[in-house]
Amino acid sequence: MASQEMTKMTLKPLGNRVLAQRLKQEEKLKGGIILPDSAKKTQEIAVVIAIGSIQDKDGNIQPFPVQAGDRILMDKYSGQEIELEGEKFVIVKSDDIVAIVN
Repeated sequence: MASQEMTKMTLKPLGNRVLAQRLKQEEKLKGGIILPDSAKKTQEIAVVIAIGSIQDKDGNIQPFPVQAGDRILMDKYSGQEIELEGEKFVIVKSDDIVAIVN
């Protein structure tokens, strides 16, 4: 018999990839104008959820440029959009990360 409790799915990116979640965009402008979905652009700032691991030629693990919890600026159309347990995420290569946002 299957367990009744829900198990949370975990996802660990492979190689030089990062699992991130885009930040929500404001639906209303300062002047009170509400934007329709068609007028919204894809947010390029995201929060890092999980990271892969970078290995050199000898198999040694190298330090990753970002850590879980970092806010990043990434290329606009980069990454693979996925949905896990009703939430949207994006998997991007570390090369597509432009900056860490403080």
